[in-house]
Amino acid sequence: MGSISQQLANELAVSSQQVQAVITLLDDGATVPFIARYRKEATGGLDDTQLRNLAQRLTYLRELNDRREVTLASIRDQDKLTPTLEQQIRATQSKTELEDLYLPYKPKRRTKGQIAIEAGLEPLANTLLDNQDQEPEQVAQDYLNSDAGFADTKAVLEGARFILMERFAEDAALLKKVRHYLWSNAEIKSVVAPDKEQEGSKYRDYFAFSEALKKIPSHRALALFRGRNEGILQLKLDADPHQEDPKARSYGEQLVAEHIAFSPAGRAADAWLQQTVQWTWRVKLLLHMETELFGSVRERAEADAIKIFANNLKDLLMAAPAGAKTTMGLDPGVRTGIKVAVVDSTGKVLGTNTVFPFQPQNQVDKAMRTIAGMCKQHKVELIAIGNGTHSRETDKLVGDLLKADAELKASKVIVNEAGASVYSASELAAQEFPDLDVSLRGAVSIARRLQDPLAELVKIEPKSIGVGQYQHDVGQTQLAQSLDAVVEDCVNAVGVDANTASVALLARVAGLNKTLAQNIVAHRDSHGRFTNRKALLDVTRMGPKSFEQAAGFMRIMDGDQPLDRSAVHPEAYPLVERMAADHNKAVAQLIGDSSFLKTLEAQNYTDAKFGLPTVRDIIRELDKPGRDPRPEFKTANFKEGVDTLKDLRPGMTLEGVVSNVAAFGAFIDIGVHQDGLVHVSALSNNFVSDPREVVKAGDIVKVKVMEVDVQRKRISLTMKLNDEAPAAAATPNQSTKGSAKPNKASAGGGKRSTSKAQPPLGNSAMGSAFADAFAKAKK
Repeated sequence: MGSISQQLANELAVSSQQVQAVITLLDDGATVPFIARYRKEATGGLDDTQLRNLAQRLTYLRELNDRREVTLASIRDQDKLTPTLEQQIRATQSKTELEDLYLPYKPKRRTKGQIAIEAGLEPLANTLLDNQDQEPEQVAQDYLNSDAGFADTKAVLEGARFILMERFAEDAALLKKVRHYLWSNAEIKSVVAPDKEQEGSKYRDYFAFSEALKKIPSHRALALFRGRNEGILQLKLDADPHQEDPKARSYGEQLVAEHIAFSPAGRAADAWLQQTVQWTWRVKLLLHMETELFGSVRERAEADAIKIFANNLKDLLMAAPAGAKTTMGLDPGVRTGIKVAVVDSTGKVLGTNTVFPFQPQNQVDKAMRTIAGMCKQHKVELIAIGNGTHSRETDKLVGDLLKADAELKASKVIVNEAGASVYSASELAAQEFPDLDVSLRGAVSIARRLQDPLAELVKIEPKSIGVGQYQHDVGQTQLAQSLDAVVEDCVNAVGVDANTASVALLARVAGLNKTLAQNIVAHRDSHGRFTNRKALLDVTRMGPKSFEQAAGFMRIMDGDQPLDRSAVHPEAYPLVERMAADHNKAVAQLIGDSSFLKTLEAQNYTDAKFGLPTVRDIIRELDKPGRDPRPEFKTANFKEGVDTLKDLRPGMTLEGVVSNVAAFGAFIDIGVHQDGLVHVSALSNNFVSDPREVVKAGDIVKVKVMEVDVQRKRISLTMKLNDEAPAAAATPNQSTKGSAKPNKASAGGGKRSTSKAQPPLGNSAMGSAFADAFAKAKK
């Protein structure tokens, strides 16, 4: 434990005491949100991101230690464990290096080298390696063994060669040198598979492509691997990208020769050993390293993609809520009609309907009367319109209605409906609305997510929300763990009303699970609302540990304990009571009294349990109890008359909502049913390394249209509003190219791509494949 603590402390640049405290808390069952909020003294104020990084790294190192002991035991059982080898194994802090050290001793199926050793050829291999003055053919005569399959000198020398090849390829020190060289210098190359040009046209930027292995960004790497999986691309590792002569000796061969101290000097066995070195490199090391390094590139790319997805999800979950207002949700449809649902300020369904203002029914007047009647009947304050098919037409219909009927005081907002259809067909939705048609459940979800995005989106599997980058290509276990952590952090940052929260929301509270969440809802259904936090202990299976973890994140509004609506943990109530008693005040009088709270000296209330950070947090919380960390609610104003791609023209300046952020740029919903792309180079006049430095999901931004390809549904945008757009083409049905220059907004194409030209809008696998997947995810 001590060594792991110290290593983590060094890696994270914190003290070993902080690390040990976190490990103890985690092992005792404490959750990251609880530790981050209520155990600052123990952790030295580590935030939730640092804590999750520490927990993840702790898991890695513990797994490494477990694997280390298994490895040592295996080698020890073979009676091959030397003190030097044991020291090397105990010293390594890398799973890869550990496996390199174990490779020569790892049980495996019989190889050609092992067969040769069993036939007694190892002394021959050793003598030819140690003394190149000997004539191989002549020495091999002494090792003929027809019974073992080595009846002639050619077979004998080949067997000896395989012994050395396997020995070299399992040399941990050589593997480390080769790995370092390739990672620093090699490139990943792709070519189109035979006769796949037309079928794989979306990957055309990668038909003749190369990029440095250590520099390739995640989106391009994942595009390459997807192209290979689909049979469109063929990938290889170019170990010597700067070597102009393809017949020249690879530097990898030189590494092998140098490692075994071999230098050709015209001796009898030099040619045989030279060929052994070549075969070791080409047959063993290069193929092994290609698999391993491609795996490393993919692992790194997946980690980046998961991080991007997690960041986008956090931004979406923490989007500003419109608040507790009676809201109408409209789920637009064409033949199936617009599904209508009205919910009250708590999200309870008040009424539903379906109207058919579009083709083929064209019941415009009837639809407007129905919507207006429901708005008046239920005193609707907000109208949430899903941003799917026919959303702009629905938006215009509602806009015309609001203008025509002065009695209607509602405001209309277009809402991202990603994942609504997934929720509608889910088991949770069926439990919530057993008597409601699946199509109408989507309208309810749209209305509720305007009221409170977090409370509604937690009901949907995170990866179905559609804000990821290649989410179907990454490790699903790691993705789920990362996204679940984000949801947990967001829910606990905002807090949960114990008397109104759904099972889905309660299940994300620190210390709770689905069973406890169901028990809480069942308890309040049978016993009425909770009047204080202590009452939560009466819930079936709510033990002291679960209560300790969850209580601070649960809110009891209008209960009999004023502190229950704040983030002050019940364990700190005596401290607040002491503050009040010291100044002859009631606890309720402290809450919200900013002028008085500013006079309190936090250090006067510290003790062995509560340090300065916690006391300051308590005073801040008393000032603004239960404050919501989410921003103020704002909406984008989509331009009237710009409803489809055909309405767009280069040079237009529009307002839009950031719907997704990727490594290469940001997707913007400008109200035309197809998100446009602002490439990272077009986000700002200053250099931007990470798009999230400038924008995040949910932001409202102004953009200029640069190019439009109606046929391929591609929109290139810029946030550099002074940039000049290319001249438009003759008709809106054609791609508005107008410029021979490659577009900066290309989402793909590496710096060393050998493609003749970059097409407008960046016709890359990343751009089109991700855009297609993203468009599908939103439906």
